[in-house]
Amino acid sequence: MVLKIIDATEAKVGTNILVEGIPCTVKSIDISKTGKHGHAKCRIEAVGIINGSKKVFVVPGHERLEVPNVEKRKAQILSKGEGKASLMDLENFETIEVPCPDNAVFEELEEGGNCEYWDIEGERLIKRRL
Repeated sequence: MVLKIIDATEAKVGTNILVEGIPCTVKSIDISKTGKHGHAKCRIEAVGIINGSKKVFVVPGHERLEVPNVEKRKAQILSKGEGKASLMDLENFETIEVPCPDNAVFEELEEGGNCEYWDIEGERLIKRRL
């Protein structure tokens, strides 16, 4: 569920946007000046939050971009195995199984410890150890 829509010229480095239905973070943006009869153009480089894929595209400055809903939540690690961890959310005490795409973060996780996981448009992943 998209909560916000912004113009392409309003996107800044670090802004989360949806590109072809994939949630991405803007890594760089170049905005050209308007021409005599034209519109400003925005060249945006974005990296996927979930899979890390790189997207580069050019859109008019008045193009509308969707901003995905990203919830950052805390959880306790109950157990871990094969790239996934069983977590208990510290707010509503729900038990969930969440993947951890980053191997370095996965190695830092320890049972009984806490971590931060992101819920991005219904898809969850572990981002860091607390």
